[in-house]
Amino acid sequence: MKYVVCISLVLLLFSCQQQQGNQVQLLQREIDSLQAQAYKPGLGEFMLNIQIHHAKLWFAGMNKNWKLANFEIDELKENISGIQKYCTDRVEIKSIDCMIRQPIDSLSYAVQQQNVPLFKQHYIALTEGCNACHQATKHEFNVIKIPDNPPFSNQNFTHP
Repeated sequence: MKYVVCISLVLLLFSCQQQQGNQVQLLQREIDSLQAQAYKPGLGEFMLNIQIHHAKLWFAGMNKNWKLANFEIDELKENISGIQKYCTDRVEIKSIDCMIRQPIDSLSYAVQQQNVPLFKQHYIALTEGCNACHQATKHEFNVIKIPDNPPFSNQNFTHP
């Protein structure tokens, strides 16, 4: 009788473990399916965000709003990281680090120094880096320039 009870318990435990294993596999398949269907931003969305933050950065720096300028630099870096994470299938992103990171780091230094002439110099270098990247990746029709007008009329770029 003891053997029958022991064997029954072993079979019951094995059955429960097998059912749990099946549930885990079902859940993993569902997770994989949801990840495959999840929204992933495209390169165009990231580039549009970069263009907006590039413009806002100019007006922040020219108005000596260094906190905002630093924030906009962080936004640029965040978007570049997003490109590298979500747009791995794009050949164009391979050159983004060498053409954009160094000018952003130099611009960040100018913002930390709160130096408008240095800010202008490095902002121009960043803009030239964007255009060099566009030319190298056969997107020379996307020409970036120093903005003439703030991108948003509902934001005050002057120092608070």
